[in-house]
Amino acid sequence: MEPTLEYVFEIRAGIAPDVHIGRGPEERLSFTPVTGGSVVGLRLNGTVLAGGGDWAVERLGTAQLEARYLLQADDGAVIDIINRGYFRAAPELIARMEKGEDIPEDEPGLYFRTAPVFQTDAPEHRWLAENQFVGLARDENGQVCIRVFLLN
Repeated sequence: MEPTLEYVFEIRAGIAPDVHIGRGPEERLSFTPVTGGSVVGLRLNGTVLAGGGDWAVERLGTAQLEARYLLQADDGAVIDIINRGYFRAAPELIARMEKGEDIPEDEPGLYFRTAPVFQTDAPEHRWLAENQFVGLARDENGQVCIRVFLLN
C-alpha cells in the first residue's frame, strides 16, 4: 500500500518579528508570535486566533520548529494545533526572503515541511484529532502559509 495525500485546507498565519532567546554557540533559539490569520479550504474554514507562536532551534542552517496556536472554525469550534517541522533554505533564498520576496514552496533549495496535530472535542471536527497530516509551508506577504494534507 502506498500512502496518498488529500488536500484539506490552507492556514495563513500572520507573524510578528521573532524574539531572540539564545542558547549556545552552535544553535539559536527564537520565538515568533502568531498574530492571527485565516483557514480556508475544502474541509475547514475559519480564523487563526492571535496568541501562541513558534519556537525555533536553528542548528547548522536547519531550524527545528514547534508552533502552537488556536484555530476557530466558522461554526465557533476552537481547535488546538501543535505544528512541528523543519525549515532550511539556501543562502540566496534567505536573502530574497529578507528583501520581502515570496518564495514558492517548491523552490529548489527550500525545505519547509510540517506535521500538524490537532485537538478538539467538537464532533464535527473530530476527524482532525483522529488522523495524521502533513503541511507544505512557505512565507508569503508576511504570513506563514501552510497547505495541509490528510495522509491516507
